Amino acid sequence: MPELEISPANVVQVILWSREGPSAGAQLREFIAALNEDEQAQLTAIAWVGRGAFEPEEFDEAVATAVAEATTPTEDYLMGMPHLAENLEAGLEALGIDVTGEEEDLL
Repeated sequence: MPELEISPANVVQVILWSREGPSAGAQLREFIAALNEDEQAQLTAIAWVGRGAFEPEEFDEAVATAVAEATTPTEDYLMGMPHLAENLEAGLEALGIDVTGEEEDLL
């Protein structure tokens, strides 16, 4: 399991807001924009692992790629990604990060 800069609770918050769709769009955009660069890169990497672009053991490489290839604001990139919530959920699961407690706390 990789050591995360971004807290699992923050990832779950992004998942919940992205599921709400346009009604939570402004909150989601501000939340992602307020994360630091490392957290944004890790959030992107978790989504990439979830959609199969990287294997779980390539997480550090995915983070480095997210930093190196960031050409648009992370919030724009992630909010334009189809199935963001599903990708993040699958990524957390693939990385062995259990967020059951965080989901219950946020709901």
